[in-house]
Amino acid sequence: MKKRWVFPAIYLASAAIILTAVLMFQAGNTETNPEDENNNGQGPTTSYNEDDAVEVNRPVENFVMPVTDKNSAVIEKQFWDADASKEEQEASFVYYNGMYHPNTGVDIKMKDGETFDVVASLSGTVIRAEEDSLLGNVVEIEHLNGVKTYYQALSNVTVKAGDFVDQGQKIAEAGTSLMNKDSVHVHFEIRKDSVAVNPTEYFDRPVTALLDEEGQASEESSEPADEQEKKPAEGTDKPEDGEEKDGDEGTDSEEEEENVSYNI
Repeated sequence: MKKRWVFPAIYLASAAIILTAVLMFQAGNTETNPEDENNNGQGPTTSYNEDDAVEVNRPVENFVMPVTDKNSAVIEKQFWDADASKEEQEASFVYYNGMYHPNTGVDIKMKDGETFDVVASLSGTVIRAEEDSLLGNVVEIEHLNGVKTYYQALSNVTVKAGDFVDQGQKIAEAGTSLMNKDSVHVHFEIRKDSVAVNPTEYFDRPVTALLDEEGQASEESSEPADEQEKKPAEGTDKPEDGEEKDGDEGTDSEEEEENVSYNI
């Protein structure tokens, strides 16, 4: 004890013991998540039960013409529109087997008349890819909230039911069908809850535009019947007793359109 180095040695040994005890205590209270060990330092994941993470912030896509070069594409036959002029309506009828059918989409071809790649107008899931004896090869893609796109008169289809396709991805090549065998084309339709809309009105517009217009139409149709009867159509006079109402004529036209559809 009389030696000079005894007390410093005791102090150093005591400090080492205390420090070791503190470190062991802290290590014992730290819980290690085994799943984080395989994370390669990337932080916590968004997986659940080993399922892949789902992207929830996918940007809203615009409808695009289902071709790779829209500058070389032309619309051969337009959508049949009840509000169009008589000449435009006549030009949008499809003649087949001695009958005229209103075109429920648009027929797109190239200016040079050659075949071309048909691509997905929107990202979505293929729910139908099969050959139809009348319409040719048909591909149906499902998107969000009842929106679907239809592609007909195809050849060399490259997708099958259950496939997820990205916007702009090739799904087939243009071909012909019995409904239109005079030119190489693709018949393209946009439908919301099985009701066809004019595709040219939605090209380069977001899919939400179709959903918003559908919601506005639903709100207008939910107006009480007596209120609707009190409001005559703009630009028209209220029909006198015994005169035929314009609404009745429109109803007959709509029934005829529903009974005779391009997408047979």
